[in-house]
Amino acid sequence: MKFKFTIITLFLMAFSLSSYAQKDVSEKSAEAIKEFKHTNDKIGPYFSSAYGYAVFPSVGKGGLGVGGAAGNGTVYRGGAIVGDCKLSQLTIGFQAGGQAYSEVIFFKTAEAFNQFTGDKFEFAAQTSAVAVTAGASFDVDYRDGILVFTMAKGGLMYEASVGGQKFKTDMR
Repeated sequence: MKFKFTIITLFLMAFSLSSYAQKDVSEKSAEAIKEFKHTNDKIGPYFSSAYGYAVFPSVGKGGLGVGGAAGNGTVYRGGAIVGDCKLSQLTIGFQAGGQAYSEVIFFKTAEAFNQFTGDKFEFAAQTSAVAVTAGASFDVDYRDGILVFTMAKGGLMYEASVGGQKFKTDMR
């Protein structure tokens, strides 16, 4: 048990250190937006119609029984950068492996945006994300003013776990 805990701790520290080492990820966020749009052109209208959105160009995730994820991102309102944010996640359950993905969170209203940019925001375990793939049709809508899309970048992870994402935002 101690060995498993040590491996997981080292793995999560590696993700956290690489995540915190790169404070300004605005260029990588802009690249991630282009990649989201290139992968599936149906996501474009969300970028233009949302009140605001947060883009995490690279989130590292790993686990073995207990897992976690971390990444830095950029906050946009009206298409302009207005802040930076950090994502952290802890999960418990059947899981093994590691992966990297990009994530974008759209905010339909000023209320949802302001809630996210408040001191600390947290997604409940039941918040689900839509995986962006080439040519896939989206039949999704905002839930409580929030809509999440993810796009796999690499790695392999098997997971049936419970957890939530926490966010810390620093407005410019």
